[in-house]
Amino acid sequence: MALARWLVRRLAALGWLWLPLAGAAAHALDEGPEGTLVLRSAVAAVGEGTQFPAVPTPVQAVTLPDEWAASRPGFQGTVWYRLVWDDEPRAGAAKELQALYIARACSNFEVHLNGQLVASGGRMREPVSHQCNRPHLVNLPAALLVTGRNEIDIKLVGHRLAEVGSAHRAGALSTLLVGPQSVLAPYHARQTALAVGFAQGASATLLLMGGFMFVLGYVNRRESQLAYFGALSVGLAVFDARLWLRDLPLSHRLSEFGLLVLLSFITWAAVQFLLRSRGMRLRQADAGLPIQCGLVALTLLAAGPERLHTLALFWYAVFAAEIVAAAVLLLRHPGSADTRWTTMLLLAGAVLAVLADTTVGFAGTHDVPALLASTGLPLVVVFVGLRLVMQHGRARREAEASRAQLEQSKLQLEQRVREATLEIERNMRQLADHKIEQVAERERKRIAADLHDDLGAKLLTIVHTSESDRISTLAREALEEMRLSVRGLTGRPVRLADAMGDWRAETVSRLAQAGIEGEWQSPDEAPQMLSSRAYVQCTRILREATSNIIKHSGASHCSVSCATADGDFQLIIQDNGNGIAQQDVDSRLDKGHGLASMKNRAKQLQGQCLVESGPGYGTVIRLTLPLDRATSPS
Repeated sequence: MALARWLVRRLAALGWLWLPLAGAAAHALDEGPEGTLVLRSAVAAVGEGTQFPAVPTPVQAVTLPDEWAASRPGFQGTVWYRLVWDDEPRAGAAKELQALYIARACSNFEVHLNGQLVASGGRMREPVSHQCNRPHLVNLPAALLVTGRNEIDIKLVGHRLAEVGSAHRAGALSTLLVGPQSVLAPYHARQTALAVGFAQGASATLLLMGGFMFVLGYVNRRESQLAYFGALSVGLAVFDARLWLRDLPLSHRLSEFGLLVLLSFITWAAVQFLLRSRGMRLRQADAGLPIQCGLVALTLLAAGPERLHTLALFWYAVFAAEIVAAAVLLLRHPGSADTRWTTMLLLAGAVLAVLADTTVGFAGTHDVPALLASTGLPLVVVFVGLRLVMQHGRARREAEASRAQLEQSKLQLEQRVREATLEIERNMRQLADHKIEQVAERERKRIAADLHDDLGAKLLTIVHTSESDRISTLAREALEEMRLSVRGLTGRPVRLADAMGDWRAETVSRLAQAGIEGEWQSPDEAPQMLSSRAYVQCTRILREATSNIIKHSGASHCSVSCATADGDFQLIIQDNGNGIAQQDVDSRLDKGHGLASMKNRAKQLQGQCLVESGPGYGTVIRLTLPLDRATSPS
């Protein structure tokens, strides 16, 4: 990209310096290098043959340059020019090799010195060699030069104005320079580099750049203007090949026909490039421009070679109007300053080329207009192409940055979507759990109500009506157990202080009925809450422990202590009974006796129940429950 910017700056500098250089070149050609003789007067005669036509062929005095487009627009064929100069060598100076410099001979020429052929430009019959844009240097053999009067005869074959698409391709002969070969050779090399070398370089540059741009635009269909610019550059490269190709395998008629048809394709590409540069796509242009290319070919075939120049001027006007209309339409369309500047530059280059081309042969000069016509537009197109490459590179970098930012935003969005999805799933699970809990709560309340209303009433009736004390006692125990289950089903939490009060009343009462001294220790204040489930499980563990003491321990004293410490609720039940051997404790735990039941209930509340006992030492049961679990409603 840095190289492209450097080339753009250098080409811009060349563009500003081009007109002064062209003017200097023209002035140098008029005067000639120092020490040379400028030949501007000649006599001309029409004729074929191998020598200057003899009398009675009429001759005509002419002044060079002789542009057939102005002096003989209707003539086509061969014209002989005779120029005379005196070769007066300086006294005492060595005889130096002399040379003849011909700036332009269109289309082809032969040079005769004092009646002897000394140079030929190529084929003199169709297809005639094309020498219109190439300067020539002809060495004049010293053996053929004579002291005094010398004659140079130039046989020139050219085409009439009516059969060429551009006036500078009609027959013409420029002024001639005669002088030392050592002086004219460097001058000829410089002029050849300007007229031929630059055209070759421009054609190669346009061809390479155009191919690259066409492929770039074809691959990126959204930037179709690049493809059209590539086609424009390739078309100009082929069109400008006429400036340096001398021998074409086509006749003059076919080559002129092909150039004008090619120009219609170049116009098609230029108009579409200007329109697509601002995203405009006109159906009239899409359909009309290809049809126009066909119309150009048909009109040329119908008109014939005698009207080619007139028809070419008409189509030049049409092409210019189309390009100007597309440029005006683009300039009126909102767009960036770069696009407007590029459009104006292309338009100026095209106008410069057309004006320079049309002045050839009618303004009395050829060199400066021809130079501008052949080099101005390719230089502008190369400059614009480099700017387009820079703009495309900048757009690609911006697109890559936008794409990276978009990828980052996409990743962030995906992360947010995942988080939102997880949150939704979590909320849905909580909602489902809450719904299930609500349904279970309703069902528990229904079951509790049924137990309380039906089974409770029946058990209470048995308690009060049974004549058997055992049945009455069993019914009362069943009623108490049912009430405990109902409390667990209803799900209402219980204050820890109230729970300890209930447990104390029941335990001490049961121990007293069994003749066992009971001792209860519990804190006065216990603000924590127990869930209904924890209350039920603790009640059953305490009942099971009390029942085991009454039935199996043989104890006379039992102490129960309650405490809260380090976030845990601790319940310790200790008796002075017979105790249990450790192997019996393990055996009862394995066989699912009451001890195992107490451990399982404690485990359900994420707590633990430890049994410590030994023969003759009584039994200690330690129940530890985490209050955060015991107070949760689950």
